[in-house]
Amino acid sequence: MSRIGKIPVPIPSGVQVTVADGAVKVKGPLGELTQALPSMVRAEVKDGRVLLTADLAAHGAHGHGPGRASALYGMARAKVNNMVHGVSVGFSKTLQIMGMGFRVEETTGDENKGHALRLSLGRSHPVIFDVPKGLKVAVDPKKTLITLSGADKDQVGEVAAELRALKPPEPYKGTGIRYLNEYVRKKAGKAAAGAAGAAGAAGAGAKK
Repeated sequence: MSRIGKIPVPIPSGVQVTVADGAVKVKGPLGELTQALPSMVRAEVKDGRVLLTADLAAHGAHGHGPGRASALYGMARAKVNNMVHGVSVGFSKTLQIMGMGFRVEETTGDENKGHALRLSLGRSHPVIFDVPKGLKVAVDPKKTLITLSGADKDQVGEVAAELRALKPPEPYKGTGIRYLNEYVRKKAGKAAAGAAGAAGAAGAGAKK
């Protein structure tokens, strides 16, 4: 039995949770989310908390091992907890653009997709990135920081990863898009590597 799965999920003030047809629906100040539960997991709202239970034996009878069933139970609880946190507090990720002349600006996007970003990343033309509805985007005055925020943790993470993939950090100079405070290990350039190699050879020769 998953120890995580058995932990009740507190429901904060201003958040409504309903369970119907094998799915949990959460509504709060920042939005509304719905998550289908695995077939062996049941949820109920009681005393201001969401309680999840699982019939692991029945799940195992369908060909799934106890470890897999327990993992699904724990994951279901984590998903519900993230939903409750998302609609009440929200999730955010900040990306940093590094490079001479690299910058980002908010612009008008497709009316069906919401906001858009115009990114100058050293290419012959700017890159237009449409931010999906449900997410908020903010650009700092220096136009080098992008903050994405929303109720859906998975969506925030996926869109942040897509933005980073437009120009991953370059391994020699470190330019590109990275998560704020992300450590990027730089490689030595050919000149530096050659100098280090020569110094090492000279040191070895001196020891002879």
